[in-house]
Amino acid sequence: MSITTKESILKVLNAYNPWWKTGTINPKMAKSYKRFAFFEAMKRLEEKNIRRLVVLTGTRRVGKTTIQYQMIESLLLSGVPAQKIVFISMDHPMLKLSNFQDILECYHESVYADQDVYYFFDEIQYAQDWDRWLKTIYDTQPDTNVVATGSASPALIKGSRESGAGRWSVIQVPTMSFFEYCELLNIEKPNIDPDLKITSLLKMTQIERTQIMLQLSKVQNHFMRYLTVGGFPELALADSDIMAQQIMREDVVDKVLKRDIPALYSIRNATELERIFLYLCNVSSEIISIEAIAKELNGVSRTTVENYIAYLESANLIFQSFPVDMAGKKVLKARPKVYIADAAIRNAVLMDDSVLTDATEMGKIVETAIYKHVASFYYSFATSVGYFRGGKKNKEIDVVVDYPNIKKILIEVKYRDGAPIADDDAIVELCQESSAAIVVTKNANDFGIHNTKSGIELLRIPAFAFLYLLGNAEKNGYHQIN
Repeated sequence: MSITTKESILKVLNAYNPWWKTGTINPKMAKSYKRFAFFEAMKRLEEKNIRRLVVLTGTRRVGKTTIQYQMIESLLLSGVPAQKIVFISMDHPMLKLSNFQDILECYHESVYADQDVYYFFDEIQYAQDWDRWLKTIYDTQPDTNVVATGSASPALIKGSRESGAGRWSVIQVPTMSFFEYCELLNIEKPNIDPDLKITSLLKMTQIERTQIMLQLSKVQNHFMRYLTVGGFPELALADSDIMAQQIMREDVVDKVLKRDIPALYSIRNATELERIFLYLCNVSSEIISIEAIAKELNGVSRTTVENYIAYLESANLIFQSFPVDMAGKKVLKARPKVYIADAAIRNAVLMDDSVLTDATEMGKIVETAIYKHVASFYYSFATSVGYFRGGKKNKEIDVVVDYPNIKKILIEVKYRDGAPIADDDAIVELCQESSAAIVVTKNANDFGIHNTKSGIELLRIPAFAFLYLLGNAEKNGYHQIN
């Protein structure tokens, strides 16, 4: 007897779609706080002139499924009949084993016959030939809307470029920014101009900058906890940070390393994958060598290291940052820096409380947070975010935002007391070739201007203020937000 009959599929669909009976969605499913990605996804869904299917991608527990429920709630409140909205979790054992066509036929035969529907597919990468099915739906059902989620970014992006070219948009859902964390926890908001841009601080007087810093000091004391658990909405709200970190290890890391990646890439033994990820946690923010990793992890081949790093990136557990050319300066050969996707993941995996008091470790943690924020902020622009290392003294600029045909933004992380800036630092030597040069520091009293010997001004700004203002600028980009 087949376990994937249409009757059994319908039972699962009914359980996932209670609004078919109630007409409303449970508030526990559609939580009140809405992440930036929600507004971006709704904007794409409501676009009438250019039809696009929407695909949300990001690691576990960043809120992708919650965003889908919030979108469903918004549609119900706008008057869309409940039966026209179907949520389908491809991660459910029954649906994972079912034929895609059988699932859709079951819904249309038993719940709603017409095609003017809203499909919400969760973890769609588990469906066989998912990209072909999305293409078929787009091409043959012009009145159908689709919102899908997935944890394997490259697979989704590759599908978008091939089957989905001109058909769907991939929206990244990163771990929460420091700004989102503060909003989620209802921390007292700094009274600052919503239009304030970080680069505009260079043109202000020191008195004006001091007034802004006095306001930003309201969030300063929350920065350390953000680095510990703050990237994940549910965990940020937890009463116990120790329990939150345990759940992070179990759900965000272990399930991805031991189940998701092995299933997607047919890995029989995940032990080597776990060893490589642990190694990368220790060197987050450093330039890596594939040969060095293979040698350090005795018995792991170079090819395996390369493949597994690609898999970890595909699962949104790491970022790779590559060298950026600066005005013809000789750069380090294309060896990437690796960053763990969120500083809180790194801390949860290493399980070492002393890292928060170790200056070197804190430098790595904060640079990891800076890169995540900058890469997430600029991902939708036609640009890349990398680093520079080269020149006569082979010095480094930690983060370089590389706009096409526009001067670059340079960011150097000096998260230590005093945060000294030397005349021969790469950011000083190359600041003339940038549209803005920013030194991210540790303490609030570091805030101000550093005058270089060339006459170019660098902005010194503490990490918590930089990250909060970046989130403030991101929020201002979504006009639906009050």
